[in-house]
Amino acid sequence: MPGLRISAISFLNTAPLMWDFEHGDAGRDFEIEYTIPSACATALGSNQADIGIIPAFTYAQIPGLVILPNIAIASKDRVRSILLVSKKPIEDIRTVATDTSSRTSVALLQVLFAKFLGGPRELTPHVPQLEAMLREHDAALLIGDAALEVESIPGYHFYDLAHLWREATGHAFVFAFWALRLDSLARKPKGLDLAKLFQESRDHGLQPEHVDTIARQWSPKLHLGEADIRSYLTENIHYFLDRENHAGLKLFLQYSAEIGLIPAPPDLRFLGPVAFGSARK
Repeated sequence: MPGLRISAISFLNTAPLMWDFEHGDAGRDFEIEYTIPSACATALGSNQADIGIIPAFTYAQIPGLVILPNIAIASKDRVRSILLVSKKPIEDIRTVATDTSSRTSVALLQVLFAKFLGGPRELTPHVPQLEAMLREHDAALLIGDAALEVESIPGYHFYDLAHLWREATGHAFVFAFWALRLDSLARKPKGLDLAKLFQESRDHGLQPEHVDTIARQWSPKLHLGEADIRSYLTENIHYFLDRENHAGLKLFLQYSAEIGLIPAPPDLRFLGPVAFGSARK
């Protein structure tokens, strides 16, 4: 019987989550394919994958999913990798080119504009190439590694979307989490605890010596210093779906429904029991 199919993301911020799959034997029961966040959701929705680290927004659009508990890609404040680069102050922006890799970040931008920044703007999907994006638009939304690699441009404005959300709502923001198709459980190897497996992979990936390894591997890829990568993974990204992050996720889905992006906030269903512990930093 073929293994369960994992759709994973080929971004720096998922490297700790995939530690045991890439450096241990956790991957032996799975078929793993790497892609971009929006394609992860497509793969899960079209039954091309059984487990995917999906943009939080897309959970409301794909029926029959459950969330693996206490794992997330979230931020308590500044995230650094979700960046709005603008030729104008944010209140004067009228047109935005949005990174085609993203769904949750685009929805977050729509929520911020509609609820807190004067109303909707014109958004146009675009491949993540900053110069081309800004050529015909007031601003560009970049996510992931493309955002981390952006250097300061004199005269331009830079807005961290997670920070804007925190300022506007007082909440943390959840960008993505592991979700599972319920109809795939029949093919799960007997005795395999999926939640434990994925949680332990995250925990091992966040061990200091393993964060150091990730930083060494990714530094030349992104042209960032190792210390910069370590601080990003340990200070900007929060990998636990704790009570605070859960509340921020629910509020984001509520606002998404209020402005018409989704019909209604979905119930957040988890695989097995959920015990929200204290927030880990």
